[in-house]
Amino acid sequence: MQKPLKYIATTRQIRVTVRPSYLDDQSAPNDNHFVWAYHVTIENLGQETVQLRSRHWRITDARGELHEVRGPGVIGEQPVLEPGDMFDYTSGTPLATPSGIMTGSYQMENERGETFDIEIPGFSLDSPYQLIRLH
Repeated sequence: MQKPLKYIATTRQIRVTVRPSYLDDQSAPNDNHFVWAYHVTIENLGQETVQLRSRHWRITDARGELHEVRGPGVIGEQPVLEPGDMFDYTSGTPLATPSGIMTGSYQMENERGETFDIEIPGFSLDSPYQLIRLH
């Protein structure tokens, strides 16, 4: 099995790594239902404690249709990351097309109450049913 691609972005010394993987067992290509999991690691490489407050995802399918997702935290949590800490989680998304792209951001807050956005690296969702790979 091929190792999933890894996508990385660092903003204000917070590194976000995403590893997407196609879920064949949850997909039904004949019904235009394609499902991916994505594993996210958030690492605090800086010197200040931060908390993840909210997320904003932009999911674009192969037809160019955009779906935006906003909400508090991730998987029901708003993790606090002290210097050197990391937080991992896995989530997923379905699409009606065999490929797509996800981009986004997390809103973080430091101990002084300052909020700022950090980049989630853009990553492609490619199924084995896609003839042309985006990445």
